[in-house]
Amino acid sequence: MTRFITHFESAIEPGVTLDADEIQMMHNDRPLWARYDLKKVAAVMTKDVLASRPSSPWRYRELLPLGDEITPVSLNESMSPIIDCDRLAAVMGVGQLHIKDEGQLPTCSFKSRGLALAVTMARHFGIERIAMSSNGNAGGAMAMYAARAGIESVVFMPKDTPIANKMEAYTCGAKLFETNGWIDQGGKRIREGHDRGLWFDISTLKEPYRLEGKKTMGLEIAEQFDWKLPDVVIYPTGGGTALIAMWKAFQELREMGFLESDTMPRFYASQSDGCQPIVTAFNAGKRFATRHENPQTVASGIRVPTALGDFMVIDALRESGGGAVAVCEEKLSHWQAKVASNEGLIVCPEAATCVGALETLLEDGTIGADERVVIVNTAAGQKYFDGAVPNVETIDLNEETDWDSFEQQFLGSPNAV
Repeated sequence: MTRFITHFESAIEPGVTLDADEIQMMHNDRPLWARYDLKKVAAVMTKDVLASRPSSPWRYRELLPLGDEITPVSLNESMSPIIDCDRLAAVMGVGQLHIKDEGQLPTCSFKSRGLALAVTMARHFGIERIAMSSNGNAGGAMAMYAARAGIESVVFMPKDTPIANKMEAYTCGAKLFETNGWIDQGGKRIREGHDRGLWFDISTLKEPYRLEGKKTMGLEIAEQFDWKLPDVVIYPTGGGTALIAMWKAFQELREMGFLESDTMPRFYASQSDGCQPIVTAFNAGKRFATRHENPQTVASGIRVPTALGDFMVIDALRESGGGAVAVCEEKLSHWQAKVASNEGLIVCPEAATCVGALETLLEDGTIGADERVVIVNTAAGQKYFDGAVPNVETIDLNEETDWDSFEQQFLGSPNAV
């Protein structure tokens, strides 16, 4: 099988195309789209063929730039599950609520998808050192896949990045540097190093391969819902690459005739009010976002003051008939606890913004009570447990326990056994 990718094209300059057989970055400092011969893909990658393949993102390889002739750099990825959240749906007042749990991928985050493909293509084109500026999960994932591929990696991370992410990168042999600025400031330095020939800049949307890897999230959702797409997808948005990628995936599947209906989901970008450049731009009717100064949120993955693909995110939101919602930073832990206490799933603080956005959209009637909603949990919540557990009582094991007092004070209910 030959590759089905035909070319790359500029995301902002119609008619500008680039060769898919050469490693590409941006064109005039703007991202690229990968384009495929979708008729040929549909003839080869049929639904029956897919059903016979292993449950892995690589099952969609005809819709990826590598084809059969390029061996993937893999940590044995599998399709991430769709978790039906009936109890949480009832509490929130929505017909059907599902969580796509990306925390079960090898790097415990959705970054496995993009970095697996980007590192695969870097190795294919002979790149020996890759680098990025990262708020955490992407840097850790890059280091893991780079180690797997035998490629050097360099990562800049803000000092307050979760320790789990720093340890991922450090343990996997990345050259790790802490920075005293934000991710976009670090990204400028990474680009300077790229221009000096020190490394290949693999940062978000600086090259077109990570977007294609993240597209497999949307392909999986379509297949897991038997090719009947949900009504709403809510996605925590920093750089927004996966939101863009899912929208692209659904459009490609529609063109291939795979979908049971031409009706597409409405996409909603969720952000913390501590860093909401996409929400501000969308609500102002703009296509490009203004930098959010002094961003503050514990959801480090969406602490992105300015996104290279801002216009691509906003285009997808508008074309889908969706929108953008900023939620209260102080309530992120509340929404995490709401999911965990009802469903036993510990979502990351980024995904907690989706829960807050769903509350808002249900309250104002934007989402109907009978609709099917998918929230994406972009990473395992356990990766963010840096501090002590709040409001926990201490039991002195050197003293006898007064069980009557214990039950009255802490349990507040009769014997439950």
